[in-house]
Amino acid sequence: MEKLRAVHYINQFFAQIGGEEKADHKPEAREGFVGPGMAFNAEFSGKAEIVGTVICGDSYFNENLEMATKEVLAMIKSFKPDLVIAGPAFNAGRYGMACGTVASAVKKELGIPAITGMYIENPGADSFKKEVYIIETKNSAAGMRDAVKAMVPFALKLAAGEKIGASAEEGYIPNGIRVNFFEKKRGSERAVEMLLAKLSGKPFTTEFPMPDFDRVEPNPAVKDVSKATIALVTSGGIVPKGNPDHIESSSASKYGKYDIDGIFDLTDATYETAHGGYDPVYANQDADRVLPVDILREFEKEGKIGKLHRYYYTTTGNGTAVASAKAFAEKIGKELAADGVDAVILTST
Repeated sequence: MEKLRAVHYINQFFAQIGGEEKADHKPEAREGFVGPGMAFNAEFSGKAEIVGTVICGDSYFNENLEMATKEVLAMIKSFKPDLVIAGPAFNAGRYGMACGTVASAVKKELGIPAITGMYIENPGADSFKKEVYIIETKNSAAGMRDAVKAMVPFALKLAAGEKIGASAEEGYIPNGIRVNFFEKKRGSERAVEMLLAKLSGKPFTTEFPMPDFDRVEPNPAVKDVSKATIALVTSGGIVPKGNPDHIESSSASKYGKYDIDGIFDLTDATYETAHGGYDPVYANQDADRVLPVDILREFEKEGKIGKLHRYYYTTTGNGTAVASAKAFAEKIGKELAADGVDAVILTST
């Protein structure tokens, strides 16, 4: 049987071009496999072969979406593939959005089977799970081996035009499509069996999983705010003019820490927002609308608070994975506690 021709889409990091400093890398095509493509090629076991790899920086792709998509599609098409694999992106938000866009465009515009892989909290998963098959992966590249082993057989099955089973059987993220089938036991019997298993502490699988929301107990109120050190933290993307740390406008991979000692007003000449999820006009005119330094300085002067902490922390919240936000919060929280901060005002958009 003739080998299937596969094309692999990856970002600048997995192509070993560089990290964030190379995220503006323009699309390029290379013959054969690159980086993780070696593992995919080996797992194909002769049934398929990666004939080409298309590479694009995450920032370039997401900031030039329409043009980058056309460029990448043209490169993919030039290899005349039977199958396209994008990623896996794991929990990298911008990479996930790029992989989802590429896989979806390949499927719609080129009519070629395409899949990708992502951590379930990747914003790309929620955006594209109804358009393409997304194999669920772990949240970091440490799960590459497992991702490859799950993605390859599914990709071959899809390329062969075989019937695709339920997400629980195949390993892709549920896409909301429901198919009627006949169960051996009626619903009431299954429900009672699950209830008895739960009461007995035995394992069971629910047929209707509920969302798992994180519950956080509130801390006791600050006893005397007039003596408290208050810090500002924002997901509204307020940064010094020029965004010196290049915090992403969406799916942030980092946060910034900036000194506001001696600053009483965030002017349009010195501060702006890096956030890409809301109209930035009013925030850019007066960043205090999102990060109220001016008001807290007044409170400080009037003795309503003890003092405003010297540093503020900022990131962008839109598209940022919950796991990333938690990691940011853990690091920021430890620094604030070490600096003797008594309370935090967390602002959004």
